[in-house]
Amino acid sequence: MAEKYKHIETAVIHEGYDSKEHLGSLTTPLFQTSTFTFETAEQGERRFAGLEDGYIYSRLGNPTVQVLEDKIAALEGGEAGLAFSSGMAAVSAVLFALTKTDDHILCSQGLYGCTFGLLQLMKSKYRINHDFCDMDTEEQLRKMIRPETACIYVETPINPTMKMIDLQMVMKVAKECNVPVVVDNTFSTPYLQKPLDYGCDVVLHSATKYLCGHGDVVAGLVVGKKEFINQVAVTTQKDIGGIISPFDAWLLLRGLKTLPVRMDRHSANAWEIFRELKQHPQVKNVYYPGDTSSPAHHIMEKQMKHGGGLISFELQGTKQDAQKFLNNLRLIKIAVSLGDAETLIQHPATMTHSAVPEEFRHQMGISDQLIRLSVGLEAWQDIWHDLQQAF
Repeated sequence: MAEKYKHIETAVIHEGYDSKEHLGSLTTPLFQTSTFTFETAEQGERRFAGLEDGYIYSRLGNPTVQVLEDKIAALEGGEAGLAFSSGMAAVSAVLFALTKTDDHILCSQGLYGCTFGLLQLMKSKYRINHDFCDMDTEEQLRKMIRPETACIYVETPINPTMKMIDLQMVMKVAKECNVPVVVDNTFSTPYLQKPLDYGCDVVLHSATKYLCGHGDVVAGLVVGKKEFINQVAVTTQKDIGGIISPFDAWLLLRGLKTLPVRMDRHSANAWEIFRELKQHPQVKNVYYPGDTSSPAHHIMEKQMKHGGGLISFELQGTKQDAQKFLNNLRLIKIAVSLGDAETLIQHPATMTHSAVPEEFRHQMGISDQLIRLSVGLEAWQDIWHDLQQAF
């Protein structure tokens, strides 16, 4: 983060944009254009040859998008950022950039369902293999890293089990083996957790979630070393084409301004709901990074500012009992996203992770009774009242 903005609360508002460069406009202008004109044919030639800076075509760069990319890079403490049309566009671009046929990816034991699907696709079509690892100890990691391991891919907290991975420990082994580490930081955002501070190489987000915060954008973001980001920009982004629209970038810039305020409220509400769920007789297990009784709480304390706004819990009973519980809710909405102002709830086994075979779901800790709750910005008492009546 730039020295002039030492606090993230200030950086989310001011970083990456100077109103003096845009006719004094307080808000970042929306450059809603597909292409840009050249003063001369020779200027066009120079820009395409990379001999002159400047915009060419919005798939290759756009001023509104550039402000977003500069801002997320500063917030994550990285050299450069890149914006995509979805979280999965970001994930696929990074993994394709890091791998080739017969390479291997080592993953945390539990991933977003579509990331799992992408890995299966890469295996079947391009012979890029993968394994899952608990990542509880250095010995586990060393044992599972191969000569052909191209990267380590980590979610922490893991979706949807909320398991914590010790990034410091992972990086120690990764550096020994000279393997880059990619971290999906969607659940935490740079306000709660900054993987690059622990030496991780690439951090990515489904910006659809907390970074946007208002449920009106689908987008992805990636941050890393400038050399790697440039490589992705001119290959797996430019040629596959998963770019973000200027309008979506503009909406994300607006949402980011309130990120710290929102994350504090999400976290505070989640803590209250967690405490109530922990005591409820119909709840078998509760999974929350802020749980002080969890054996992994020391990891959360080390690398996260708060426990965040997501809770997963298992109900007593069957899949049908879990679905009936969801159907009984009145205030809380059944939806598969997270990080919105509204409290959202979903059933991972039949929704976000339904494409994951049952055997793998169980290995990941996703039972038919597991429910994921994205705690919103409402009064926590109203959220709890709705959960209570649904029980």
